[in-house]
Amino acid sequence: MTGTRGVIIAGAAETDRLGRLPDHSTLQLHVEGALNAVADAGLSLRDIDGIATVSAPGPVQVAHALGITPRWIDGTGVGGTSFLLHVRHAAAAIRAGYARTVLITHGESGRSRVGASRWRMDASSPLGQFEAPYGTFGPTTTFTIPLLRYMKEYGLTHEQLAYVAVAQRRWAAKNPRAAFRDPITVEDVLNSRMIAYPFRLLMCCLVTDGGGALILTTADRAKDFPTKPVYLLGTGESVETPMVSQMEDFTSSRAFRVAGAKAFEEAGITHKDVDHLMIYDAFAHLPIYGLEDLGFCKKGEAAAFIGERNTAPGGKLPLNTNGGGLSYMHSGMYGMYALQESVRQMRGTAPAQIPGAKISVCHGVGGMFAASGTIIMSNEAP
Repeated sequence: MTGTRGVIIAGAAETDRLGRLPDHSTLQLHVEGALNAVADAGLSLRDIDGIATVSAPGPVQVAHALGITPRWIDGTGVGGTSFLLHVRHAAAAIRAGYARTVLITHGESGRSRVGASRWRMDASSPLGQFEAPYGTFGPTTTFTIPLLRYMKEYGLTHEQLAYVAVAQRRWAAKNPRAAFRDPITVEDVLNSRMIAYPFRLLMCCLVTDGGGALILTTADRAKDFPTKPVYLLGTGESVETPMVSQMEDFTSSRAFRVAGAKAFEEAGITHKDVDHLMIYDAFAHLPIYGLEDLGFCKKGEAAAFIGERNTAPGGKLPLNTNGGGLSYMHSGMYGMYALQESVRQMRGTAPAQIPGAKISVCHGVGGMFAASGTIIMSNEAP
């Protein structure tokens, strides 16, 4: 076996509710997602011997709250794509014999901020010294820098950028759990409130509460579980820079390219084999970068590809079929929810199910193009 072959996702679930949950702390969201995933797999907490999670409250608190004494832990934190890296690391640990059944959890009170820590800029950090003094602070102002360069280089229009949000909303309309389901037009997006040029409100992700969890184990146990096994085919990860100003190329993410290429290499598939795609969409430009850096579109052509409805319902490459971070939910770190939708599509249980889908690619971003992870999965054993 090579890469992550021989490992399956045996359990997957989100919290009972998503959205505004002022009655749930961050830790409670972790616990609820974890218990739901354990139940989904038909297991008990006694079966878990590995755990991975990120940021507050971290793997120590989550394991303690659940009563788990793990033999393997991972607290890798690289922003919203951390959970994709956790999947990769957990698969490696399972193959190495460090753990047999790994639980990956996420919980975030992004909107209600119950039990959430307050982030402050460290003035001595590279960001504090070299970017914040010029007015960039957080994703809305920082992501504008590469996007404006992309618009200049490739002629990306405001209308094309707006259509990304329109296409995602069409998927959300099919999902009862999506935060926003009402149809929108390009005009609606362009008439929404300006946040940070060129981002308007409907081009920006939601801010919600929620959580979820995954359970990974060995593929030889596939028949032991009540749900359809989802097989890992390939994974990749990389980082580029903590400062968006230091990107190698503002029109492309090096971390995207490296993580994606590694995952496709491990999986041994081509782009034509992909039936379903999830690209982290905290902002409307990210699916454009993802389609190009993963190799689905040539440079400068992804916006037109989306505009031609290739990624919308009925299109040849279904993208972000839960509605994405723009319409489904976005608690701050969205990667767990992208993974959940890939799993649902491979199980055949998604609200907007793609008929006959066999291979799903899930791609995430951490920070402002700082990190990336890619997971390729299938409902057929490799």
